[in-house]
Amino acid sequence: MIEQWIAEIKKSAPAEALGMILVHNGVVRATTKTGAPVGGMKLSYDRAGLEQALARFRSRDGIAEIRAWINEGDLNVGDDIMVVVVAGRFRKDIVPVFQELITLIKTEIVREEERA
Repeated sequence: MIEQWIAEIKKSAPAEALGMILVHNGVVRATTKTGAPVGGMKLSYDRAGLEQALARFRSRDGIAEIRAWINEGDLNVGDDIMVVVVAGRFRKDIVPVFQELITLIKTEIVREEERA
């Protein structure tokens, strides 16, 4: 998926609008942030909220394309949680959008329960 998205973005984005592509691939960890063991997680997300967020961030200056995929259901340690790709002109344009979008997805879009 990631390689395909990158190829599609490179093909479709105007050359002057594309200088960097950042990729986030979130994975289910074996422990919580405090070190407690995790057996996995159950994940769901707000599809409409994700689409609205993507549209809002795509409109930012210097952004050529944004794509996101979120896994759903019962996930095990090592499974992919999400993939986010942000492409654009310069690092100063892309990095803040990348950070804000991932934080928004994790705090407002995704609903998760850890499994012991």
